[in-house]
Amino acid sequence: MHVQHDFFKGRKILVAGGAGFVGSNLVKRLVDWGALVRATLHEKPAVCNDERVQYVKVDLRLSEDCKKVVEGIDYLFMCAANTSGAAVIDKTPLVHLTPNVIMNLAIMEAAYEAGVKKFLLISSNVVYPLTDFPVKESDVTNEFFHKYFIAGWVKRFNELTCEMYATKIKKPMTTLVVRPANIYGEYDDFDWETSHVIPALIRKVVERHKPIEVWGDGTDIKEFIYIQDFIDGLLSVMEKLESFKPMNISAGHPCSVKDVLNILLKLDNYNDAEIHFDVTKPTMIPKRMIDASLARDLIGFQAKTSLEEGLQKTIAWYKDNSLV
Repeated sequence: MHVQHDFFKGRKILVAGGAGFVGSNLVKRLVDWGALVRATLHEKPAVCNDERVQYVKVDLRLSEDCKKVVEGIDYLFMCAANTSGAAVIDKTPLVHLTPNVIMNLAIMEAAYEAGVKKFLLISSNVVYPLTDFPVKESDVTNEFFHKYFIAGWVKRFNELTCEMYATKIKKPMTTLVVRPANIYGEYDDFDWETSHVIPALIRKVVERHKPIEVWGDGTDIKEFIYIQDFIDGLLSVMEKLESFKPMNISAGHPCSVKDVLNILLKLDNYNDAEIHFDVTKPTMIPKRMIDASLARDLIGFQAKTSLEEGLQKTIAWYKDNSLV
């Protein structure tokens, strides 16, 4: 897979959600490649502190703020989202509903009116039903894992909005939809309240918790992708796709939570760890496998980083950037 650095050079690009996990890694890459980057901030401060980035503090739920940030933009990556881990979704499932729907509608309308050439939405693999096989892009049924009913519909509605702008109006806007595997890596969210499974386990291993508490029985099957591989895929989709075609971006190597923990223990030499599986704690989809063959066939994307290598880099980054 060859993403053309030149394609992004000198292009005016908006990264909505520039302080988030994906947004901050994307901003960093785009700036290094010579793009003219504007990025939105809301509550969190910028992570990639580079004077070449134009940061704008806005509330994307407000139409006037969206209009302000999309002015003069060629390509827009919609990375802004109200997201969280299993605990928050379990306790307060409505937290994602209103802000995410309003934000996406407002920014898409503004992008369309401003003549943005391509709009890329980062969706989610929660739009798929429960399956015991790797899901292809066409496997969406509008049925969701019960705990993801709200999150699933929000993402699905946002995807359908993209489809409307791309295929259901006289003067369409090119919109692209990416459905990622679970992303991990540098600048991930390591906060106990909101983190996903890998950052939470990394903290427990690095901080030498005794015992290490694992939510659920550790047998959940998940698909992970290292952030730098995901950014490769994202940029490749933006460069190469010209029409609406939702696309999975995944490494294609499913593994259990237990497998991830064992790799982390080995990498950090935590040899005498005690592990406690807490089945009373909230867990999510018991099995999610993702078919990434469309991305391979259409845009030549294949993840380069093994889980072990990606986890090693993430542990090293966390140690360098935390107070541990």
